[in-house]
Parts: sequence; C-alpha cells; structure tokens
Amino acid sequence: MIRLDIFSDPVCPWCLIGKAHLDRALEAHADHPFVIAWHPFQLNPDMPPEGVEKRAYLAKRLGGEAKVDAIHDRLRQIAEEAGVAMDPDKPEMLPNTMNAHRMIHWAGIEGKQAAMVSALFRAYWRDGRDIGDSEELCDIAEEIGMDPVALARLLATDADIDDLRARDVDARKKGVTAVPTFLIAQQYVVSGAQPPEVWAQVIEELVAKSTESSEVESK
Repeated sequence: MIRLDIFSDPVCPWCLIGKAHLDRALEAHADHPFVIAWHPFQLNPDMPPEGVEKRAYLAKRLGGEAKVDAIHDRLRQIAEEAGVAMDPDKPEMLPNTMNAHRMIHWAGIEGKQAAMVSALFRAYWRDGRDIGDSEELCDIAEEIGMDPVALARLLATDADIDDLRARDVDARKKGVTAVPTFLIAQQYVVSGAQPPEVWAQVIEELVAKSTESSEVESK
C-alpha cells in the first residue's frame, strides 16, 4: 500500500473538486494502492473565531461584487462538469476552520476521516451550513455516527489545537503553499484539482511498478 497525504481546507472549493476527481479515479481503479490521510491547512488562519460574512469578505478581497459573481459562475460550471453538488452562493459565512480540522482529526481516530471530510464539504458547499459553529459541527458528526456529546465537550476545550497548528505550519515550511496538495509516498507532490485522467495515470504507473517489483522478488 502507498500513503497518499492530502492537505486541504473544507472551505476551499478546489479541494472539493479535487476530491471528486480523485474519488472518480479511485472508483474506476479498485486495485489502487492508496491509503489516504487528510491533513490541516487553513486558507485563512487569522480568521476571527466567529468567522465573517462571506460575500462581503470576498467582494473586498477580489475587487467587487461583479468579480465574485464571475468566479462563482465559473466554479458552478467546473463543479457541474466534475459531478459535484456545489452552490458557491449558498454559504453565508466564511468560518475559521480550526474546529472543522479538529473534527477531521478526531474522525480519523475513529476510522471515519473520509466520511467526515465528505460531510463537511457537503454541509458547506451544498447546504450552506456554518461549519465554524460548534453545534453545527456536532450535528454533522452525529450524521456520520460519531458521539456529538463527547465532541461538544472536546470542542469546548483547546484539545489538539496546538498540534493541528503545528502541522499546518510544518506543511508550509515543507512547501505547501496552496490546497489541495497531494503527497504520494512522502516523495511526490501533485498540486491542484487534477482531473481523473491524471490520477488514473498515476495509479496505473504505481500498480505497474508494484507488479514489476513483486515479479523481481519472486525470481
């Protein structure tokens, strides 16, 4: 098996699209060698804990309402082509995602990391839920079979915040400057929302190399 580390943020639309492309390639290659782990990367690490109003923030940052509309229209088109349910106008808030990353971390301990990542993307980009809100996060966790009461207690503390911040900083020091970023076998980097065809080629090459190695070892 080969480790595939994914650096991502739930409020990044390209991370959702990139995940959809990867998922499609994995479904088409049941023999893929990947063991996947998700890692924290905050696009807006200095975001206030309560978040900000999303559209006003983007308009100020991108240069006006018309620019936001153009980008959202483009995202809708790309998402539709990728088979992703996404409405960029649906989320009203742009949250601080530290607590969302904590939920992904805790879900990983229970073997539910992939389910949590999918649930957070779906909650934010399809349903417009505020994934910076602790109650909302606990509801999302309950939907994938995690204990909302225990998680509410954890969210009320600083549990694992320092560790996740350190991991985010470490990723930046190692060259991760944008997401999604995929690290294959702790050696090879794939950046951006690559199409399924790219992942199919990567998988086929890895499977071929593995087969060759097995044949050499058996001789």
